[in-house]
Amino acid sequence: MKMQEMREKTIDELQELIIDSKKQLFELRLQKSLNKLEDTSKMAKTRKLVAKAKTVINEKSRVGLVPPEEPQKPEKKTNRKARIVPSQKSEKKNEKKEAVKNA
Repeated sequence: MKMQEMREKTIDELQELIIDSKKQLFELRLQKSLNKLEDTSKMAKTRKLVAKAKTVINEKSRVGLVPPEEPQKPEKKTNRKARIVPSQKSEKKNEKKEAVKNA
């Protein structure tokens, strides 16, 4: 499908095209894993089709035809250790030394 044909479609039609293409891409990956896929270029063509459709949707939203969707930011993981200031490091070392001496 050419870009001009995609630009003529509505946002809803493009979103349906994306959904259908992703389903087709899943089927192609499944066939590839089972060694039944003869033309592996179909996978690349399908991925490019999805990218083109997303590009056209983005273009239309920038022009003002559709309000832009707010991107969802992933939640930040806070599993990191608390940062210790250098002065606190020396205090902790002193505490450890005292604990060893008292033991």
